Amino acid sequence: MSHPTGSRTSPDALLRSATPWGYLRSERGAATAELAMVLPLLLAATIGLVWLLAVGAAQVRAVDAARETARAVARGDDVAAAVGRGEQVAPPGSRVSVDRSGGEVRVTVTGRVRGPGGLFDLPHAQVSADAVAVAEETAPEAVP
Repeated sequence: MSHPTGSRTSPDALLRSATPWGYLRSERGAATAELAMVLPLLLAATIGLVWLLAVGAAQVRAVDAARETARAVARGDDVAAAVGRGEQVAPPGSRVSVDRSGGEVRVTVTGRVRGPGGLFDLPHAQVSADAVAVAEETAPEAVP
């Protein structure tokens, strides 16, 4: 059967174009190539978001540790024991410092959060929190 104009169109003729090479490139595999380029970006974005969540959680732990330590010292608990409890609540490797001046107790907690998975030697994030509590009056001990 012949074409109405009398010529047959071959598959090669359909692929011809005005490009210097004379053929259109095939689109076959383009989706795979695009996915291969986008996938590392999606992975990096996911790792970054998880790291931000870890920094936020560490900040909350530092705030809780500062408050708990300040309350304990203000109640009259042993400072070393209160600092020990604060270090348990704070992110690992954090430093808890207590300053008593006048009728106030000021506690500062500082810590570092490592980069995501230790990859590529990314910088650490610094978290810190302060808490102030008014020292409670202690009742004088009864003298026998």
